[in-house]
Amino acid sequence: MTEQTKGIEQTIGIEQTKGSEQAAVNSKETVEGKHDSTWPRRLVRLIVVAGAVVAIAFVIVSGIRTRVQANTTLVKSTEQAAVLTVSVVHPESGAPANELVLPGNAQAFTDTPIYARTSGYLKKWYLDIGAQVKQGQLLAEIDTPEIDRQVQQARADLQTAQANYNLAQTTAARWESLLKTNSVSKQEADQTLSNMKAMQATVDSNTANVHRLEELQSFEKVYAPFDGVITARNTDVGALITAGASPGTGGGATTTAAPGANTAARELFHMAALHTIRVFVAVPEGYSTAAVNGATVTLTADANPGRTFRGTLVRNSNAIDPASRTLLVEVDVDNPDGRLLPGAYASVHFKVPGQARSVTVPANTLLFRTEGLRVGVVRDGKAQLIPIQIGRDYGSRVEVLSGLALKDVVILDPLDSLISGTPVKVSGLPSVTGRPTVAPEK
Repeated sequence: MTEQTKGIEQTIGIEQTKGSEQAAVNSKETVEGKHDSTWPRRLVRLIVVAGAVVAIAFVIVSGIRTRVQANTTLVKSTEQAAVLTVSVVHPESGAPANELVLPGNAQAFTDTPIYARTSGYLKKWYLDIGAQVKQGQLLAEIDTPEIDRQVQQARADLQTAQANYNLAQTTAARWESLLKTNSVSKQEADQTLSNMKAMQATVDSNTANVHRLEELQSFEKVYAPFDGVITARNTDVGALITAGASPGTGGGATTTAAPGANTAARELFHMAALHTIRVFVAVPEGYSTAAVNGATVTLTADANPGRTFRGTLVRNSNAIDPASRTLLVEVDVDNPDGRLLPGAYASVHFKVPGQARSVTVPANTLLFRTEGLRVGVVRDGKAQLIPIQIGRDYGSRVEVLSGLALKDVVILDPLDSLISGTPVKVSGLPSVTGRPTVAPEK
């Protein structure tokens, strides 16, 4: 091969080499250009995908969290709804004053109806209602012609019996003298003596009958049995009077009555002694120790505002009434001016021993159960039913003698179905006024 040919081949090889190198360079530049143009798009795509994944994860987590919170809230609300909500109050201290005020029933010291003891027609009456009378004063007169005739007949019978007795006495004396001379037998003398004694008994019997009818005749005049006032007059002039008392009163047996007269007697007058008034008071069992005989008490009456009466506790029944659980006591009050009237309403003020202490609660806290009186209190978030003993009833409030303390939280308007151990929720703060207070907002 010639040198020219070798030179040409070398030149061609060099050019091919340069062309290859240039092609490689161009290819590299093309690849690098392509790589530089696709990378931002990929990065953006990755960011978008990652954001979408994060968004989806956030939505899923938020949904799960919301559902969990909703379930938790529902469970909590259900539990809260299942707990009984109650209003509560605190007991109040009882009145510190050692005085017990109770209602009393005033009655006259002596109060009696006056009946007739003889039958006839009312001739005249002398005193009417409201009249002040003295013992033995004439109230009325009764016309009793039948009794008058009976008295005359009884006196005549007595005279006959007396004459027969005198004859028998004379005969017995004669036969006694004849017996001494044996002119008569002993038997005949004894008969005359016995006849005289029989006549004597007849005289005594007729004498007693005369006295009875004379006493019955004396009842034609009706007198006052004691000092007092006439509170009722139930008869008038000409009224038919039947002796005795009304049926069921036990006021004595009916004596001789006019023919055809009504056997049901009716009282003529009603009298009351007002110099002393009896006041009867029912003392609750819890305060029965304050009812001491001889104790001094004070009274007030609506009819005498501003005036105080003083009385003495004279006696008590010494027994608790099982129906009302009270002790009946009697207080006597001097009433010289008659200002305190029988039948009046009186308030009796007793001195109570200093150690007697109590609390009061609203009346709508009480529960009446078969086992006794109960109230509901809140302790450790649960209702507890505790027994109590009540004293005075003030209407809207009642006094509790035992079973409650001032620190207790008492349930207002408890359900009848409430039992001990029931979970409860207090709707407001305890109040001492008997009304629940509202809890402050948080």
